[in-house]
Amino acid sequence: MLTTIQKGLIAVGINTVALIILFKIIDIVNAKVMNKIKSEESNSPLLRFVPILMKILKAVLIFIAITGVLQSQGYSVSSIIAGFGIGGLAVGMAAKETIANVFGSISILSDHVYKIGDYVKVDGIEGYVEDINIRSTKIRDLDNFLITVPNNVAANAVITNVSKAKKRLLKVTFGVTYSTSSEAIEKARQILKEIASNHKEIHKDFTIAVHDMGESSINIRFMGYIKSGSYFKFLMIRGEFLERVIKGFREAGIDFAFPTRSVYIESNKIEN
Repeated sequence: MLTTIQKGLIAVGINTVALIILFKIIDIVNAKVMNKIKSEESNSPLLRFVPILMKILKAVLIFIAITGVLQSQGYSVSSIIAGFGIGGLAVGMAAKETIANVFGSISILSDHVYKIGDYVKVDGIEGYVEDINIRSTKIRDLDNFLITVPNNVAANAVITNVSKAKKRLLKVTFGVTYSTSSEAIEKARQILKEIASNHKEIHKDFTIAVHDMGESSINIRFMGYIKSGSYFKFLMIRGEFLERVIKGFREAGIDFAFPTRSVYIESNKIEN
C-alpha cells in the first residue's frame, strides 16, 4: 500500500509531466502564431499581446495542477476556489473597464480593423494611428494633437479606415457664366475630358455633364476617382487637376461665374 506521501509525490510527478507537455504545446502554438503575425505585419501590436495571453494560460494551468494535487491529498479545495471566485468577482468589478479594453484591443487586432500608420475616423476623431496597446489606441489628429481612445470604445464604434480605400472620389463643379455659348460649354467639357484622360492618377471611368443651372452660373460637374486612398495624395492630385482646368478654361476664353444679381428698375412717368 502506498502511503499518503507517496501518493502525493506520484500526483506531483504526474502533474509536473502534464504541465511540461502542455507548456511545450503552448510554446509551439505561440511560436507558430508569432511567426504568422510577423509574416503579415512585422510591427503588429499582437506581437506584444500574444505572449501575455500565453503566460496567463500557463498560470491558469499551474493553478489547476496545484488544486488537483491538494484535492488528491484530501484537502478541500472548494473553499479556495470559492475564495478565488469571490476575489475574482471583486477584481473584475473594479477592473471591468480595463478588462473591456483588453478584449476590445484583441477584437480590433484580430479583425484587422486598423494598424499603426493608418488614417482612421473613430467616434468623431480623425487622424493617424500612432500606437495600439492593451488599453487604448493613440491617434494623432491633423492639428497634431495626440488623442487616446479606449479600445472598448473603439471596438464598439463605427470605424472608417481611410487608408484602406483603394480609390477616392473626385467631385468638382465648375460654374461658367450664363453668357457662355453652347459651343464654349462643349469646349469646356472637352477640356475636362482631355485633362482627366491624360492624368495618370485619375481612373478613366469618369463622368462630365452639365449638372444644373444655378442662381448665377451654368454648372458643369466632373465625377471620377483618384487611384489612391491617401488623403494627402488626393489633395495634391485634386490641386493639379484644378490648376490645369483653370489654365485650360482661361486659354479657351471661358469665364468662370461668380455670384451676381441683375436688378431691373422700372421707371414710370408721372404726368401732371
